[in-house]
Parts: sequence; structure tokens; C-alpha cells
Amino acid sequence: MSNEIYEMRKAIAEIGSVMYERYLTDAAGGNVSVRMGDVILMTPRYAGSKFHWDMKPENILVLDLAANKLEGDGEVSREVRVHKDLLNRFYPDGTAVVHGHARNSLVFCSVEKPIPSMLYSTDKFGKEIGYVPDAPAHTQDLANYVCGFMEGQIERVKKQAAVVLAPRHGVFVFAKDLESGYDALDRVENSAYCALMSKLI
Repeated sequence: MSNEIYEMRKAIAEIGSVMYERYLTDAAGGNVSVRMGDVILMTPRYAGSKFHWDMKPENILVLDLAANKLEGDGEVSREVRVHKDLLNRFYPDGTAVVHGHARNSLVFCSVEKPIPSMLYSTDKFGKEIGYVPDAPAHTQDLANYVCGFMEGQIERVKKQAAVVLAPRHGVFVFAKDLESGYDALDRVENSAYCALMSKLI
């Protein structure tokens, strides 16, 4: 594998670690992926529960575009359908998928309520972060719903990212690149926190 791919695998591992430290995801799951040409780089199954989001570049899987593992230590995540479908359908407008179980955002996911944009920093994603229809995790239905939502958000993806909630599951970010995806998840989580805490004022 090229040095460019190695460096991206390293960056994905680092982003995953920061996400876990900042409660942007948890031990139950979350995933990060990036498409580079004809391969997809993606965090493995059990990134949280077994790796504790403390991974090395070789733990980040190298997949072909059909999500078959070419290289890497670990199993392919069951959530790969969403990542594969987004990165095949909308590449190169979007090259990264960041899926997190962010603590405050999960409150909205659990009750199927949109997250209002409380800050200027989240206005770029819309007046609120909506949600797709309920579908069990890891299913093709979920992948179809997320892809269907993102189809109408490609202009946002080109600029930075588009964000959607999955009921009782988590946050899906589709972004122009890895850094933009992480940034969008962090911003939306801050807006969720402000929306919740503002009820105390």
C-alpha cells in the first residue's frame, strides 16, 4: 500500500481516538471511513468494545468498493452498507463518512426529535438536523434511508458536510473529507448540548 494510504489509515485511527475521548462516539459502535480512489479505508468491527478506539494504522481496514477486505487487522463492520453505498454513489463529491454515537445527540435520536441549530456554527447544516425513518442498525434499509437523505444534500457535502440522525442509533455525517466530517459531528453535538441545557435557563 502507498504511503498516502498509510497516512490516511493513521489519520482515521487518530480521529477515532479523539471522537471517543470527546464522547462523540462510544464503546457500542460508530465508524469512520474514507474513499481513496478504488479503495475504502474503514475502522473495523468492535472498534469501541474491543479496541477501545485505540487503534494503529494496520487496524484500519482496506476494502475494495464492494466492501471486501483487502488488508487490515480486524473484521469488516456490520455498518459497512451505509459507508459503501454513500462512497460509491456520491464520490468524489463526498469522500468521508463519520458515524458517531455522540452523547447529547443520542438524546434526540432516542426520541426521534430533530436537533435545532443553536449556533451560527451549525447553521450551514440547516435550521435543524433531521432524521431518517427508523430502521434497525446494520440493515440495507438504513443504508437506503441515509443515502436517500444525502441525495438532496450534495451541495452541503461539497462545501463541508451533511448530517442526519438515525432513530435510536446515532449521527451520520457525509463529508467532502475526513477533517470536515469530524468537524461537522463536533459542531452538531455542541448544538445538541446547547439545546438540552437551554431548557434549564
